[in-house]
Amino acid sequence: MQQSEPFYDVNRTYEDNYEQGPFGAFAEALQRDEEAVSAETPADSFLGVPVNLAFGIPAGPLLNSRFTTAAFRMGFDLATYKTVRSRAWGCNPFPNVLAVHPRSADGSLTPGSPELDEGVLADTNYERPISISNSFGVPSQDPDLWQPDMFRAIAAAGPGQLLVPGFQGSRVEGMTEEEYIADHATTARLVKETGAKVMVMNTSCPNEGHNVLLCHNPLLVGRIAEAVKNEIGDTPLMVKLAYIPDDAALELMVRSTVGRGTVQGFSTINTISARLVDAEGRQALPGKGRDRSGVCGHAIRGAGLDMVSRLAAIREKSGLDFAINGVGGVVTPDDFAAYKRAGADSVMSATGAMWDADLARKIKASL
Repeated sequence: MQQSEPFYDVNRTYEDNYEQGPFGAFAEALQRDEEAVSAETPADSFLGVPVNLAFGIPAGPLLNSRFTTAAFRMGFDLATYKTVRSRAWGCNPFPNVLAVHPRSADGSLTPGSPELDEGVLADTNYERPISISNSFGVPSQDPDLWQPDMFRAIAAAGPGQLLVPGFQGSRVEGMTEEEYIADHATTARLVKETGAKVMVMNTSCPNEGHNVLLCHNPLLVGRIAEAVKNEIGDTPLMVKLAYIPDDAALELMVRSTVGRGTVQGFSTINTISARLVDAEGRQALPGKGRDRSGVCGHAIRGAGLDMVSRLAAIREKSGLDFAINGVGGVVTPDDFAAYKRAGADSVMSATGAMWDADLARKIKASL
């Protein structure tokens, strides 16, 4: 029986979730005494760090140390602390999450399909298998708040568990490209100061302007990764990617980063951008610049698997060694297995885990 109350409450604002969450089974896990964990030797690894099972939750729904601690207690051995910035950054207006209903019989969205521009129905009817909008704008607390909280989150990991901090640079008006690169490096240094063992750099949200993604500029990502690596030294760095349809561009991304020794892995995919409409065909999410939103959950599973298999093929062909973290539409143990078959070294689930707090336990039981 799947959990009916998601640990991130989509009917409350981001700010209320940050202050009052998590909810449902995650809240119950926090109220219990810390569970005794068997001292087995971790059988898996993530970016070279031993873990029990390389499965967890990616950047997004784990807003602070309460959320990440609850995730650990529910058996998710990888918990990604929601993407942080070098400065406080506000959230998009409420609502941020709506249920998304693609037209296809299997509920999937295909990158490049006309439906993404024509409009996909979005409402508050949350049906399984679940697909949702992700329209937050990558909010962040000030480092004075998130640094000590991230330190607590790292300390709360149990045996064979790992806190994975997410971060990104912030482009503000009038900023030069060099200043933008430097802001990524500054944020990475702030993350390293918390004692992080690994980190993930987000290049896959529309933070370059309306629906413009940093990961679509592999050469700039390469320059940023070099600046970040100069700050974090030996700390393993993973880059979070959106769907990249062109094989040549994806190979250029690998060669501009892994090929230069600055990046140790890729996490993919984030979301697929779609125009979201209500039943009357009007813009579903209120506000200027919100006619489109990233869609995540079941609808993007096929695209996520495609990116992972293509990255695995590039890894094989190039002889370059890098980890692949498969994300997108993982809602069942079978989805986890499909990502592993496609070449993923680790797997994460955001939407699936939000609606099924027992997902990690189910996957472990299936192995």
